[in-house]
Amino acid sequence: MESMNLHNIYRSANENTVAMWRENAGIGDIRQGNYYDPVKLALAAGIQPSVSSDVSRLLRELQQLTQDDPLADVLPADGFHFTFLPLTLPLYHENAPLPEKVDQLTAIWTGFEAKKIVIRHLRLVALPGQLLLAGIPESPAVTMRQSFCEKVLDSDWKKELMMRHSGSSLPAPFWHSTLLRYNAAFLPATLRHYFLERQAVDFGEVAGELTLAKINYNWTKCYPLRVN
Repeated sequence: MESMNLHNIYRSANENTVAMWRENAGIGDIRQGNYYDPVKLALAAGIQPSVSSDVSRLLRELQQLTQDDPLADVLPADGFHFTFLPLTLPLYHENAPLPEKVDQLTAIWTGFEAKKIVIRHLRLVALPGQLLLAGIPESPAVTMRQSFCEKVLDSDWKKELMMRHSGSSLPAPFWHSTLLRYNAAFLPATLRHYFLERQAVDFGEVAGELTLAKINYNWTKCYPLRVN
């Protein structure tokens, strides 16, 4: 995907969100239950880059803004990650063995393990009830992700991958980390204002080595799979 096209996708997402906020001054319906399974883990591939001073400040400010708001779920710094490709829904208990066919998945992954991914021009992208940090990957990353996706689709893991992306494109266009999830339909005014003041800020870049892991929804639990 050309970088300009991805810039346009992010800008369009922000414009659509701001338009929805204008029509909905309040937070709307409060979400019943959790965004994701609070116990089970999923399989995903991604990077866990170091947290720059700019991103650290961003997370700290979001924590401070929402410290008295039980509906806000801010990403802890130790969970900072960018997903390369989510592979399954949360299907697995933490200490339970993975299905035998995981060997097929790790065999596919050998061609991608520890490859370096660089994502530049990080910026805030707003969804109605979330704040993302999204950027533009270097071109090898795009090609690698498409290749990995196609190999998984041609394996015994196709069903799990399709279920994980039910109702969304495969692979999803965004290259992002979800910094904040709000357990209501829309962000409150304080967070909307925070986004609007910073939507044009370039937060630099991240880089990291790819890993295949069993993870919880925000990667604060991350158990890399052994790759032969």
